[in-house]
Order: sequence, then structure tokens, then C-alpha cells
Amino acid sequence: MLTVSTTIILMKIEVSTHTSNKTKKQPLLNSDVKVSMPVFKRFSDKQKEDFYREFSTLIKSGVDFNQALEILTGQQKSKFIKSIYENITNDVVKGKSLHQAIESYKYFTPYEYHSIKIGEDTRRLPEIFDQLQKFFSRKIKMKRQIVSVLAYPIFVLLITFGVLYFMLRFVVPMFASVFQQFGKELPEITQFVVNVSNNFNTILLIVLGVVLVIVVSHKLLKTKDRYQQLLSGILLKLPYFGELVRKIYLARFCQTFGLLLSAKTPLITALELTEEMISFYPLKRALSQTKKDILKGENLADSLKKHSFFNPKIISLTAIGEQINELDSMYDGLANQYNEDIDHSTKMIGTILEPLMIVIIGGIVGFILIAMYSPIFNLSKVIEN
Repeated sequence: MLTVSTTIILMKIEVSTHTSNKTKKQPLLNSDVKVSMPVFKRFSDKQKEDFYREFSTLIKSGVDFNQALEILTGQQKSKFIKSIYENITNDVVKGKSLHQAIESYKYFTPYEYHSIKIGEDTRRLPEIFDQLQKFFSRKIKMKRQIVSVLAYPIFVLLITFGVLYFMLRFVVPMFASVFQQFGKELPEITQFVVNVSNNFNTILLIVLGVVLVIVVSHKLLKTKDRYQQLLSGILLKLPYFGELVRKIYLARFCQTFGLLLSAKTPLITALELTEEMISFYPLKRALSQTKKDILKGENLADSLKKHSFFNPKIISLTAIGEQINELDSMYDGLANQYNEDIDHSTKMIGTILEPLMIVIIGGIVGFILIAMYSPIFNLSKVIEN
């Protein structure tokens, strides 16, 4: 076994060797790192989950802190991710704590570096890494559930648009040219479809323009409180989907808040960090007011009761958790329950949407076909006249 002093000497030699090599090769490890890093690159949730899981495993197995960072850096195949690890390692070797090192990079959230700071202060860093890994694992699972629900409807809508484009641009004009030869008035349903076909390009431009206006307006107004309040209010009132949105943000709240409390974070600090992590306006406003109420001396359950966003289950379990001093366990259990509910709800939505989208496509295509064949049904009368 190497002694502590021998390990330190070897680390210094390694660092000096890396430094001399880097002066020749001019890697990303310099003061301009933050400016020169690619704008469109990102440190994904999956990569963060791997980072915290592997870091925790190495430390628990007895590997030195700095050596663990070196090992993690050497494992990376992506040059971008490797550059982040190298810079963090370099900052730690220079004497910074881990939370100070990662705080310098926009790829990490306040929730992460505040949690790591608590872990460093309480010497419970492996446990904090486990909690962060669990947090990102749940976040990834939730994203995948949402994507799985939306993927099929979006695909079907694209197919529907393609079918509509083909029929209105090619099929309907072919029928229209035949109908014009008879010189007779067309049925209203047929005339409507023909008019849509003739003005399809204009209608398409109008639709795209409306979508563009909505997207640009959203980007310009998304930081405004009134807009967030209006948009969130509409979302929560949607049948079935509104309740799903509520569950998603309640699960995120319980998960984040519970993990912070389990790390022995002070209640006010936990509320502040949770508020920073969640962007949904009704929940942010509720947490902000809850924080003020607690500073005035109220307990958490009574404060949450004032806000309709929180359901009776959360309020009652919060009250019990405060009484037995087990809030972190209560919120961890709530997070698991909501994640299970979300999983069930998303599966139900997928089950309902599949036949519904088929009916919608069939209805649109059927409407156009009926409109086109309606004059043909009366073709004998037209020819006789």
C-alpha cells in the first residue's frame, strides 16, 4: 500500500506532467474554456446520472477523491464531456472544493452544487451522489414516458398531413377538372373541398404564420408572470391532461424536496432550491409563499393547505411527517406513488390515443372521398340534363 505522502507526491508528479503536455498540445483546459465550449453541446441527464453513479461507486470502494476524478475523465469518449471532467479535476487539484468547481459551469444546476456542498460539509458525499443519481434516473424515466405518449400522435399527425397534402394537391384537382366539364353546380360539401384545394397554399401559409407567431410570442412572454399564470391555468383545466400535468410537477416537487431533506438541508433552503429547480408557475408561486409563511412561524402542512395546487394527500402526509420528524421519507414515498400514477396515466393515454388517431385520419380521408364521389353518384342525372 502506498502511504499518504507517497500518493500526494505521485499526484503532484502526474499533475506537473499533464501540465507540461498540455502546454504543447493546447487542449481545452485553459481560462477560455467557458467561452470556447460549443454552444449547442449539452451535458445530458443521462450523462449526469452516469457521473454521479460512477463517482459514488469509486469513492465507496476506497478510491482517492482526486484519483476518482482522473478515472472518470479517462473513461470518457466524448471530447466535450472529457473537457468538462478535465476542468473540474484541474480546479479540484488547485484547491477548490467539488461544489465550487462545478458551480463555475452552466451545465450544472443550483440544486446539484448546493446538494454537493451539503454532502461535503456533512461528509456524506457518497450518499448525496446516490441521491443525485436517483434524481436524474427518475427524471429520465419521466421524460421517456412523456415522449412515448407524444411520439405516436405526432407521427400520426405527420402522416395525416402528408395524406391531406397529397389528396388536396393532386387527387381533388383531378376530380375538379372532370366536374367542370359538366358545367353544373356542385354539392356544397364538394365545393368546400375544392375551394380548400384551390387555396391550399394560402391556408398552409396562414397556419404556418400562426404557429410562428405563437412560438415567437411564447419565447418573448415565457418569463412574464401574467403569461405563465394564464398558460398554466389553461393546462391545468384540460380534461385528463390537466391532472397529468399536475401529477408530473407534484412528483418532481416531492422528489426534489425529499432528496434535499434527506441530505439534512434546512427547510427554508430546501424550499428555495426546489423553487429554483421547478419552472411551473403555480408551484413556484406556492413555494415562494410557503417559504414566507414558514419564516413567520407556520408549519409546512398549514402553509401548503392554502394553495389549491397541492392535494389533500400531500397535505395530510406532510402533517404526519412533521409530527414524527420523517418528512424526507414521506416525500420519497409520495414521489414513488406519483411516478407510478404517471406511468399508469401515460399508458392509458397511449391506449386511448391510438384508436382515436386512426378514427380521426379515417374521418378526414372519408370526408374528402365522400365529397369527391358525391357528384359522381348523381352523374346519371347530370348527363341526362
